[in-house]
Amino acid sequence: MTGIFYGSTMGTTESVAQDIANQLGVSANDIHNVADADVNEADQYDMLLIGCSTWGCGELQDDMAPFVESLKAKDLSGKKVALFGCGDAGSYPDTFCDAIGVMYEALQGTGCTFVGDFVPEGYSATNSLVCNEGKFIGLAIDESDPDATDARIAKWCESLK
Repeated sequence: MTGIFYGSTMGTTESVAQDIANQLGVSANDIHNVADADVNEADQYDMLLIGCSTWGCGELQDDMAPFVESLKAKDLSGKKVALFGCGDAGSYPDTFCDAIGVMYEALQGTGCTFVGDFVPEGYSATNSLVCNEGKFIGLAIDESDPDATDARIAKWCESLK
């Protein structure tokens, strides 16, 4: 069973979470805004999709920071984790979607298996924390390139199936 957990201030990451849920057939009951979610809700899922926008110079969205702190204290052995995030490569190319990288680093010691890396074709920024060995470690949505969003979500979701 898949659970989607997201942090969103302006609504963009929430919208992406909804689009991902629609593509993967995830029930509305399994989509959680971390502002209102209990980290223990993650226990019921085999796969966690965790999404966050990047703020400032590579920081987690305000609601996501305490959620990730609590989540990294859990044993996530046997769980798959896929990360997604929103950023603006046009204005912040050096920290584009760094929230994905911050979450990845925080959750590395939890025993989870990361899935959902993504080839960064068509992106203008690939030198941030989100890029590892020529791939993004999750789905990066570029708010400065909205015309590519639907196709990127569809491609990423297909890779998760």
